[in-house]
Amino acid sequence: MSGIADMGGTSGWGPAHPPRRDEPVFEEPWQGRAFALAILSSRVACGGVNTDAFRHALERLDQAAYLDDGYYGRWLNGAELMLTESAVLAPGAIEARGRNLRGEHVEEPPVPEPALPDYASTAEGSLRSVDAAPAFAVGRRVRARDISPPGHTRLPDYVRGHIGFVESLRPAAVLPDTNAHFLGENPQHVYSVRFDSRELWGADAEAFALTVEMYESYLETAS
Repeated sequence: MSGIADMGGTSGWGPAHPPRRDEPVFEEPWQGRAFALAILSSRVACGGVNTDAFRHALERLDQAAYLDDGYYGRWLNGAELMLTESAVLAPGAIEARGRNLRGEHVEEPPVPEPALPDYASTAEGSLRSVDAAPAFAVGRRVRARDISPPGHTRLPDYVRGHIGFVESLRPAAVLPDTNAHFLGENPQHVYSVRFDSRELWGADAEAFALTVEMYESYLETAS
């Protein structure tokens, strides 16, 4: 699914600024608390650690929730979505609590019966072993599949249908496309694929090489 989060390679966002060397981890105290709340909320809503499900929640936010509240505000909005969808929180519960804190004395909705997914990770982290041999060798000319999955994917929109070359083989990992929906880990080989910028954005683009990490099911042999 291509949503507000899939803005890579698009124009109109202004210049990219390099990170500051002295940039703090959290510029304001609330950001650290937001980070911790989001991590904890994701684990509660998923019944365990599932980074892919959290990313899927973020990409389903509307433009205001994703952009207007800033980076850590986005994390809080994603956490609220996950907690509401898993019925840990009732819809409107956070808004009601906020109004009560402002002295409005609003009745909170009743606490629902949680509907947690049937999920258990097979190991820590996302790296896994795959018995099958890699389908693509280093140096192989490949094409990113021109597909638009209906749910979560880590296949960037701007590489779909374009040709690149396998630069290296990376460790096999859990497939986000299924893991985000609690449909199984389905580990796959992962490849670093090098694309020419002019292949992606036309002959007038600035010339440089771009490397993208690609799961095996995202690729096909290019003739």
